[in-house]
Amino acid sequence: MISYQNSKKILSNAIIRIQDENIKSMNSLNRVLSENIYSKMNYPSANNAAFDGYAINSKDIKQIKKRFPQHFKIIGSLSAGAKPFKKKIDKFNAVEIMTGGIIPKGFDAIIPIEQIKFYPNKNKKKYIIIDKKVKKNDHVRFAGSDYKKNELVIKKNTIIQPNHILAFKTLGIKNIKVKKKINILFFSTGNEISNKDNIPDWKVRSSNSQYIRNLDKNFLFNFIDGGILKDHHQKLYKSKINRMLNSNINIIITSGAVSAGKFDYIPSVVRSFQLSNYFKSVAIRPGKPILFAKIKNKQKAIFGLPGNPMSSAACFRFFVYPYFEKILGLSAEKPIKAILKNTFNKKKNFVRFAKSKLNTTKNGRIEVEILRGQESFRIKSFVKSNIWALLPAGKSKFKKGEIIDCFLPNHSNQSLL
Repeated sequence: MISYQNSKKILSNAIIRIQDENIKSMNSLNRVLSENIYSKMNYPSANNAAFDGYAINSKDIKQIKKRFPQHFKIIGSLSAGAKPFKKKIDKFNAVEIMTGGIIPKGFDAIIPIEQIKFYPNKNKKKYIIIDKKVKKNDHVRFAGSDYKKNELVIKKNTIIQPNHILAFKTLGIKNIKVKKKINILFFSTGNEISNKDNIPDWKVRSSNSQYIRNLDKNFLFNFIDGGILKDHHQKLYKSKINRMLNSNINIIITSGAVSAGKFDYIPSVVRSFQLSNYFKSVAIRPGKPILFAKIKNKQKAIFGLPGNPMSSAACFRFFVYPYFEKILGLSAEKPIKAILKNTFNKKKNFVRFAKSKLNTTKNGRIEVEILRGQESFRIKSFVKSNIWALLPAGKSKFKKGEIIDCFLPNHSNQSLL
């Protein structure tokens, strides 16, 4: 058995290469950028109005005073999306303009509609009356004030979110280069596992596969369900690994059959291959029996997760997903720091992944409660939880008021970086 820290070092030294591909930016949600994205244009593309109102030339009103207002003739109207205004502009001219409308040459300021007085009246708008100074560039949105052409928009190795897709569309970025999705082939193991709805007491529904399958949109992979490996399927499992070596599968993941029981054959089958990196059993709870291997001279890896639901879920979250981060070039996650609400005891030399509940107080404190029912077979506490608390090795008692590290259960903390 090795420490959690040593297992992470082995994973870091066992990276497999993932190729890039070009895709439509509109279809890039939750993909990882392989290159920096730069703006292809100035945005806004031209000076435009920040408010509905009237455009004027600020030079025309330098001498205007309250007692001597000036009438500005309305010479036209411009809506957002209309072609630029090309009429001849004279002194004391004004043009009605809507938010986003391109400001015509000869005008350099906008007076918001709420401040406008009309002559002769609102029903017959021939002139606007100005009786106070207006500064140049008032209420003007400048070309390139948000993004300039060739300015960096999104850095490589970023997980694309909906706000990024909005930027792609706004800036006319149609195609981008991303990392291919990781292809995982997943097997449940054991004679007790069943895909049927109605089962006898001695059977167990295949829930681990469904849990991981439904993480695929948040965890950057394609899930392929390989089905159930029975207790006598050693040769079948070995043949599946051999097939993987010449396929587009990147990683095989199994759930169960990694402990020391009579039918726990996953470790012996994996060790029959030439491996460049390997570990079996880590000082963690839950999930101690976890296995990892990288096939020598191949861009292929294997994880053996324990069969208990919480062991499988915790090992996926704290071993498989960080491995995905590494091979996709992502930054390591930063934990959410929270104040512990209740005392918790654990084995000193083990790292503990604890099902927990995160909340904020009225005064803005982030607090975390470690829930009852931490056994690896209990799912009720997992349903109630919204966070994993990570309690490091080296101490056994964690007191109320301590600050501890927390990780989101169903997707990465990457969005908090």
